[in-house]
Amino acid sequence: MATGSDREDDDAKDLDTQGGGQSVGVPADGELEGSVFNPLGNPGKRHWQASYIDKSGLEDRGNIFFAAVEMTRMPMVVTDPRQHDNPIVFVNRAFLDLTLYEEQDIIGRNCRFLQGPQTDPATVAEIRHAVDEQRAVALDILNYKADGTPFWNALYLGPIFDHEGRLLYFFASQMDVSERRATQQSSMQAQKMEAIGQLTAGMAHDFNNLLQVINGNLELSLLALGANNHTNSANGKAADPIRRAQRAAMKAGKLTQQLLTFARKQRLEPRRINLNSLLVEFSEMLVRTLGDKVELHLDLKPGLPYCTLDPTHLEMALLNVVINARDAMPDGGLVKVGTSLAHGGGVVICVADEGEGMTPEVMQRATEPFFTTKGPGTGLGLAMVHGFVQQSRGRLELDSTPGKGTTVRMVFPVADTAADAPAAEHETADQDQEREADKPRILVVEDNEDVRELAESMLDSAGYAVVSAPSGEEALTLLEEDQGIDLVFTDVLMPGGMNGLQLADQVRARRPGTPILITTGYMDELPAASRAQSLDILTKPYRQEDLLSRVRAILPARPDG
Repeated sequence: MATGSDREDDDAKDLDTQGGGQSVGVPADGELEGSVFNPLGNPGKRHWQASYIDKSGLEDRGNIFFAAVEMTRMPMVVTDPRQHDNPIVFVNRAFLDLTLYEEQDIIGRNCRFLQGPQTDPATVAEIRHAVDEQRAVALDILNYKADGTPFWNALYLGPIFDHEGRLLYFFASQMDVSERRATQQSSMQAQKMEAIGQLTAGMAHDFNNLLQVINGNLELSLLALGANNHTNSANGKAADPIRRAQRAAMKAGKLTQQLLTFARKQRLEPRRINLNSLLVEFSEMLVRTLGDKVELHLDLKPGLPYCTLDPTHLEMALLNVVINARDAMPDGGLVKVGTSLAHGGGVVICVADEGEGMTPEVMQRATEPFFTTKGPGTGLGLAMVHGFVQQSRGRLELDSTPGKGTTVRMVFPVADTAADAPAAEHETADQDQEREADKPRILVVEDNEDVRELAESMLDSAGYAVVSAPSGEEALTLLEEDQGIDLVFTDVLMPGGMNGLQLADQVRARRPGTPILITTGYMDELPAASRAQSLDILTKPYRQEDLLSRVRAILPARPDG
């Protein structure tokens, strides 16, 4: 940490003389004194880092300067290092207002009485080091008021000498910067979470492709073994480890989706819902989740306005919060789930428990992925909730007191009836026409060879005719040459100049009515404008059953077999 100049440096500077020589100061000359917040907005040049005076007494209090010291809103302290333990010998009234102490409780004591359990020992050591070396220092320190309330104190400390250079006093001014520190910490936390989210989402595309290849080929292996035919015991034994690997791959896919929920990149399908109705319908599931020891109370505000939310993801978020509440009360208790109107607009879902509660340090990290205080926990529950709420244009609020419980509030905006009107359905006129071909023809567009071959195998085994292309440009060429394409199945991210959404626009322009099914690993692959459209989207990693179900819903008839 940078501190004020030492005695040798002071002697080399041009000193600032005031009052006809009554006092002399050592100008800062742009020299930083530490890491503290600087109220000047710059290091400053003309304020003093140290001073020399010809009168050492504190008795003369009838001049304008003493009146100014008592009138200022800046708390000030003077200590006397010539006495044992460097006690306080003067404080102004602003210092009493800041600390809530009385003057008689302060005079004669070392400033350490302001310190408390969370005061940083390294910061205290830095102050002590500056005092020992008789130099200025400026830093932030966590102090405590008379009633025990902590506050961040921006401390400015400098020495005062007589004209012979003997140390007389230390002068300190202070400032309560708690709000600034809280804002800084919130900003740093938000930046950290955003960085983690970007890293998570950036890995998701490739990870989902790998999971898609693994799970899809396991599924095809089961089909090749004829695993449904239990007459072949050898095939049955070979199928068991494949099924176990398949379950593990699907769990990995769910983990990826949990991370994407935290990162606010998952696909949401919002619709107009009433939170009261959803909670009443979902309450039976909540009761079963809480178990026999925990009682559920619903407190629903009548006449609650509608919200535009994805109900499935909202239920998942609510379930995660309720599970946390249950785990915080191993001996049982009460969980209250209520709705209300937020101040300034918005609708609130509130979940309050009577559990163990969280310390401020734990609560600050509660929404970080993989941070958990529960032994078997994954640390993704509140991270998912936080991501979903933010992606839904809401905010998550946490209040917790150790030993008294935790309250979680999810605040969502009220639905805009005009903006939330349902999007137009896809054009399906061509889908109602009879096809002359024996098999519906599907164009698969995917740059990843393994994923493309897997999709081809899944569709071919179900009786569809499949053609494929590794890029949007080649897909358009095939569409021009083959007029019998019944469905375009395309990935979003592809190399080259055309992505899957641009390909979809070209298909609609050139062949209106041709249905398009889009697959994506996470929502950041879709621009904001596209997310608002009514698109047919299949999320990676998908199973053969998922793909065929979507294809059969789009095409007019199933193929034979």
